Amino acid sequence: MKNIKTLFLSLLVATIFVSCSSDDDNPEPVNEEEVITRMTIELTPATGGNLVTLEINDPDGDGPTTPTITGGTLAANTVYNGSIELFDESDPTDIEDITEEVAEEDDEHQFFFATTGSVGTIAYADFDGNGNPVGLSFTLTTTAAANGTLTVTLRHEPIKDAAGVSDGDITNASGETDIEATFNITVQ
Repeated sequence: MKNIKTLFLSLLVATIFVSCSSDDDNPEPVNEEEVITRMTIELTPATGGNLVTLEINDPDGDGPTTPTITGGTLAANTVYNGSIELFDESDPTDIEDITEEVAEEDDEHQFFFATTGSVGTIAYADFDGNGNPVGLSFTLTTTAAANGTLTVTLRHEPIKDAAGVSDGDITNASGETDIEATFNITVQ
């Protein structure tokens, strides 16, 4: 009888120990990178003129189809106000505007801009709550006539206080690339 009581108490203690484990029934959600299949950049001349739209469309994401990239022609010595829109069109019946998500999570995102061929200079026009650049809005100031490229990269969870990152230098940014595209640009 003593052995049965001991066995019963041992099972009771083991049951209580297992039921009081520290398993988290509400785990922290994983914040994965956004799926972005289309990025549209609108460049509007500050003093009036023709809107220029740059776009990358990659409907199958990382699939085998090569993305369609549309560059543009800009006026020389002109300031353009730029805005970026992002979409997930991987399910054509449920197109998702990712722009709002990036804006809401602005402290976890930053666009980086790089030009070649003396196309022009970029300045951020929007910032997160800590005063760090985001890049959904920006200005592009063109130079004299030139041919070159504009590369736009969206980083998820960059290290915004790393050297040069707040100035738009992607070198020390780390993080994951959500989307990147290089657009051919003609300035005339």
